[in-house]
Amino acid sequence: MIFTGFVCCLALYVACNLGANDVANSMGTSVGSKAVTIAQAILIAGVLEFTGAVLFGRQVSSTLATSIADPNLFVSQRKTLLLGMIAVLISCGLWLQIANTKNLPVASSHAVVGAIAGFSWVAVGSQAVKWSSLGMISLAWVVTPVVSGAIAAGFYLLINRWILEQDQPLIQLEIWIPWLSLILVGVFGVIVLPTVVETLPSGFLPNVPRHDFALGLGGIAALSITLVGWRRLADETVAVESPQIQEVIERQLARFQLLSACCVAFAHGSNDVGNAIAPLATILYIQSTGTVPQSNLEIPLWVLILGGVGIVTGLAIWGKQVIATIGEGIIKLEPSSGFAAELATAATILIASSQGVPVSTSHA
Repeated sequence: MIFTGFVCCLALYVACNLGANDVANSMGTSVGSKAVTIAQAILIAGVLEFTGAVLFGRQVSSTLATSIADPNLFVSQRKTLLLGMIAVLISCGLWLQIANTKNLPVASSHAVVGAIAGFSWVAVGSQAVKWSSLGMISLAWVVTPVVSGAIAAGFYLLINRWILEQDQPLIQLEIWIPWLSLILVGVFGVIVLPTVVETLPSGFLPNVPRHDFALGLGGIAALSITLVGWRRLADETVAVESPQIQEVIERQLARFQLLSACCVAFAHGSNDVGNAIAPLATILYIQSTGTVPQSNLEIPLWVLILGGVGIVTGLAIWGKQVIATIGEGIIKLEPSSGFAAELATAATILIASSQGVPVSTSHA
């Protein structure tokens, strides 16, 4: 019992540090564009990071636990694997804490994958590392910023061409609000909703097919965002002067950016919670079964909750400084560009999470 409490505290320590560091990836652009204050960003991110970790974090956690080190080579060395995972938690926690003291946004995924590969090599040899899996994950780290950058560039070009550069941008914005709503809900809904709905208890849903329920939920969300957007736009354009048109447009896009930031917070929680709890889940599995997890490790719900709590705690205590670095220290952002950046990040990370690939939200 004492040992279990100790490793849980270590996992909580790692989760706190990655929450402090990586919350900037979900909320930094919103703060930088003045769409939300830092206090609001921390509150919103806390709720969504926790939700993403609990509802959508199993796949990446399972990948980290079983796909970096070859479990077959640890069958007769269970204690070695257990001690190695403790070393992973300690080393990653310390590295992230150092980065936090320097206000540096770093990739916790890199730290955890590198630590698992490193201890495996030292403990058993180079053959203990699944180089093919490591190669695919490393390739994803290279591809992630390219894909995210391309999506953001394309989406911003669309906004700039069909709204900002038009002769009557307010009218164009009114026309585009339903499409922006559809794109926003589509990115989140197509990737996340079907999986989340599948995990809900059968008695929780009305007597309709689960895919129809997910489709209906997405439709209601898109319609609601559209109606609220039209209402807000109508209220603000009653007596707007020509010099104020750009300001009104950016305020409207700031509301969309806030929603896209929520998607990024959910995405980050879903992908990075595995960095803290995958070693813990491995240790607990060895303790409870006396064997080494081979594949598709089932992550207990309470472990996901522990990771989510750690992320939220860390961002609440230390997240402010790194948010300022991402939001204001790289490039000056307006809501229109921030919306494009966050939507691209959310899409890229959610796709990776759905496939169980640990990627870097910092890169995206």
